[in-house]
Amino acid sequence: MEKHKTDFWQSPFLLVGVVHLLPLPGTPRFTGSLVTVRERALRDAEAYVRGGAHALLIENFGDVPFRKERVEPHVIAAMALIVEDIRRATGLPIGVNVLRNDALAALGIAAATGARFIRVNVHVGAMLTDQGIIEGKADETLRYRTLLGASVQIWADVHVKHGTPLTPQPLEEAAVETVERGLADALIVTGSSTGQPPRLEHATSIRQKLPGVPLLLGSGITPQNVASFLRVANGAIVGTWVKVEGIVHNPVDEHRVRQLVQTIATLVPIRHAG
Repeated sequence: MEKHKTDFWQSPFLLVGVVHLLPLPGTPRFTGSLVTVRERALRDAEAYVRGGAHALLIENFGDVPFRKERVEPHVIAAMALIVEDIRRATGLPIGVNVLRNDALAALGIAAATGARFIRVNVHVGAMLTDQGIIEGKADETLRYRTLLGASVQIWADVHVKHGTPLTPQPLEEAAVETVERGLADALIVTGSSTGQPPRLEHATSIRQKLPGVPLLLGSGITPQNVASFLRVANGAIVGTWVKVEGIVHNPVDEHRVRQLVQTIATLVPIRHAG
């Protein structure tokens, strides 16, 4: 399968920091100021840079309860502004995740801003979630990427957190279908919920089944457990432990980011992925 080439995977272990956006306009917890949302996002992004993260993932984490699929045009516009702000300010590779599962919006934002990848929570199959049943629409996503002519990678979750497969399916089988039938560029394995680490045996089984496919840890990585996963994963997406006091809604703590980076660096030679 032909891949969209990038130098992400030249790094022995890619550390991707999540910029959790405050509630955007039109959502229940929006405070009335998009300027405040943009300023907080930039501060968090800069803390990741100072701490040594290699890439950033911007997502509308504050927009609970999430839309199951399509978000409103003004949400897309606001996210595009913020993604562009962060890309210009940091120079790091940027990714986009439009929650809960608006891959077309994420691709549109990425194509317009020069972001390098998107995260898709349900790319193939169907999951029972707190938003109801979410069906993967890999066909739409891949065709839209072709239409845009965008060199944007698709990072797809396998049995994503906060969800249960609609019908029983072995994790390895889901991973293979996500790559071979969904044409995902990279896979993400998570724990059961935000801040919970994946099970090592799950990550290991995916790695054994698909040894040549980039695999990222999507939740719960800390300096205490990261060593266990280094032999099976190509990187980690971090967003909870690196916050002040390890609380997901708090600002990013650059000292925690640095601690995690330095812990990994003692085990593998980290270098910049951009």
